Amino acid sequence: MSQGRKIKWLMVLRRFAVPRIFVTFYYLIKFGAKISPHAEVELSPNLVMGNNCRVSSFSKIKCSAGPLTIGSRCGFGTGCFISSGQSGLSIGDNLVCGPNVVIMADSYNYSKRGVHLHDQGQQSKGTRIGNNVWIAAGAIILDGADIGDDSIVMAGSVVGRKFPAGSMLQGNPAKPMRGFFRD
Repeated sequence: MSQGRKIKWLMVLRRFAVPRIFVTFYYLIKFGAKISPHAEVELSPNLVMGNNCRVSSFSKIKCSAGPLTIGSRCGFGTGCFISSGQSGLSIGDNLVCGPNVVIMADSYNYSKRGVHLHDQGQQSKGTRIGNNVWIAAGAIILDGADIGDDSIVMAGSVVGRKFPAGSMLQGNPAKPMRGFFRD
């Protein structure tokens, strides 16, 4: 059996053999994070969480491919899906995520016609979210997105590119709203 296949089997075994309550206590002791026993968070050396992070029920955090760094006092609402790709995902301090937010740091290659997506492989540009960001319910943050500090992503928006600090983003694709100024 190849080394890659062994690693995949170990990841599957770790995911299903380790009780979720153990994961909850592990991250509480290691980082001071409060993870619901109903959440699915991978045990991985690639995951670093700041103090006082909260992960609500039915959320999933996957970080087996690349680094995932989450700052202090970040909160993820019910049903969030967070996935780091090879290039990684970086989240600053004080993030507030509403329910059902998706944050991705990888995507499929899709340049060849007639070839199944799984056969074309994946790509990862990396994703960055700054400090003091609010991501409202149902928003999607795609691979390659870069959201500056003190920004707001409105509900249902799809962010896939770089935005400066203090942005209020809305729509699909997300665009800055006019007239939004912060003191």
